[in-house]
Amino acid sequence: MRAVQFREVGGPEVLRSVELDQPTPTAGQVRIRVAASAYNAADGGMRGGFLPIPVQLPHVPGYDVSGTVDALGDGVEGLAVGDAVVGFLPMERDGGAAEFVVAPAEALVAAPTSLPLADAAALPSVALTAWQALFDEGQLRAGQRVLIVGAGGVVGKYAVQLAARAGAIVVATASPRSAEAVRVAGAHQVIDHTTTDPLDALDGQVDVLLNLAPIEPEQFAADVAAVRDGGIVVSTTAFMATPGDDARGVRAATVFVLPNRERLTELVSLVDAGELTVEVTRRIPLAELPALHAEAEAGRVAGKVIVLP
Repeated sequence: MRAVQFREVGGPEVLRSVELDQPTPTAGQVRIRVAASAYNAADGGMRGGFLPIPVQLPHVPGYDVSGTVDALGDGVEGLAVGDAVVGFLPMERDGGAAEFVVAPAEALVAAPTSLPLADAAALPSVALTAWQALFDEGQLRAGQRVLIVGAGGVVGKYAVQLAARAGAIVVATASPRSAEAVRVAGAHQVIDHTTTDPLDALDGQVDVLLNLAPIEPEQFAADVAAVRDGGIVVSTTAFMATPGDDARGVRAATVFVLPNRERLTELVSLVDAGELTVEVTRRIPLAELPALHAEAEAGRVAGKVIVLP
């Protein structure tokens, strides 16, 4: 089968298009005929060797995947050959940048039926990140106010949709390029971060501050003033510390996405109910994945890109 793989960590040049034996599922696993995998920034981090994830080398990237069940290992229940599935695969193992991948059965759920199967690969880890940040860590509830910094990115737009659906009042920062998309996602107020300090634009403090952007640590620390006493600051930028304010009881939490089959099933249901929009900005063939990594390293990838085998 065709795949893209790296045998050592390094720059995008370590990625190679290769021919590999088709994998065989063992007990508790299934083999998926891949419809698509999704590119995530963490793929570049693992390839570059600067994320603390014990990647098994050689490694096939692409931990978000959609496809069709092709074969079952022993003991697998609840899935059948031919089922359309989507999943967030174990990040340290081979991913979906290939024609086939084996995956633990518990990592997979039924794919949305309201969009093309390939596009479903754009959903799992980014939507789970938004959910876990807002609700599992942020404990966001209806009627509360949330400030989402960096709402114009893929996770940000999922976060805006989920927070608005939960009945929260959503204030979001975005650039002029993404402001309208953030409004459409459900933000009640959009602040242009290129011209305005969020603290100057807020008409009151928020219960939850969710940071999704690589802002300067000094700016991040200053933004904590936007949070009410007893509130929480949540961040997905694991490369820098999340600030809080002990004197005011403002808690700090950093989120690194975790697999959650129950939550992913719920997110799929929201997609099929028309309550959550899946963003796919580009679709590229597998052979172009090394070039995409190089593009991302130069800082030019916008939106969500899926990779078709």
